[in-house]
Amino acid sequence: MDHGPDLGEFLRSRRARLAPQDVGLPDHGGRRRVPGLRREELARLAGISPGYYTRLEQGTAAAGASDAVLDALARVLRLDGTERRHLYGLARPEGGGGPGAEAAAEERLRPSVRNMIASLGDTPALVLGRFVDVLAWNHAGHALLAGHLPFDAPDAPAATQGARDAAQGTHDATPGTRDATARPNVARMMFFDPRTRALYADRAAKARDTVGDLRLIAGRWPDAPQLTGLIAELRRGSTEFEALWAEHPVRTCATHARDYRHPVVGPLTLTDELLTLPDDPGQRVVIYHAEPGSPSAGALRRLVGGVAGGGLTAVPRRT
Repeated sequence: MDHGPDLGEFLRSRRARLAPQDVGLPDHGGRRRVPGLRREELARLAGISPGYYTRLEQGTAAAGASDAVLDALARVLRLDGTERRHLYGLARPEGGGGPGAEAAAEERLRPSVRNMIASLGDTPALVLGRFVDVLAWNHAGHALLAGHLPFDAPDAPAATQGARDAAQGTHDATPGTRDATARPNVARMMFFDPRTRALYADRAAKARDTVGDLRLIAGRWPDAPQLTGLIAELRRGSTEFEALWAEHPVRTCATHARDYRHPVVGPLTLTDELLTLPDDPGQRVVIYHAEPGSPSAGALRRLVGGVAGGGLTAVPRRT
């Protein structure tokens, strides 16, 4: 499990966003070949040798980085809490039978978790797997996010062709269109499904959050074939994803307030909460709710009630 290249990419991305004046260095007005701090400037501010920092960026010294070095880099690069944890995760990857064994195991959804989200009734909810496959959704979650897909789509097998392509170095001609019968994946939907993309009023923010979440997942399971295949497919098939991936955003995505443009009930403002399942590594429950008494709460009730009663339907399928 080699995190060296990812660590170097992360350090370069954070170094590039800092100007000399941001860290108290004089700006002599000279033109720089690359944006941000130079390696030797960052090394000097962090109290390490330029040669050692260069090896960190090249991925050849990550395993030996001390707490003091990582703390100094986090301080100079002005990393927030999520970015700091990500830095440590890249420099200190877990080994043995931990994340690697989890990633290789077949992912299963516990019946009690499925029953839990079903019991939420009119509150939209879904369960995400390790690599952002949708393992289940309740009727409200399906109506909100993916009424154009069959309700039982999450019961299909996970997409596997992307993993095989990544391992074999081969690619199909149309990324994002393979495995039409596979279970939904929220990253593929965000970058390849026009109806999903149209759902979000601030599509750019949602796209960035999706990439930031995948970056954190990749830091935990860098060698999982299903994940590397998914990322390779997204990078091939979406220039937007490729550009965001190169920026190396990291996001915990624990809670958001978002505006939606729903094709059935119109504008909605909802807050989502991500809850981790400690006994199911990597799995998360997402719950959506509106401010009580708000127009969005009324629209959400109409959506769920209409779909349940047959009075409203999701987006008609194209024929």
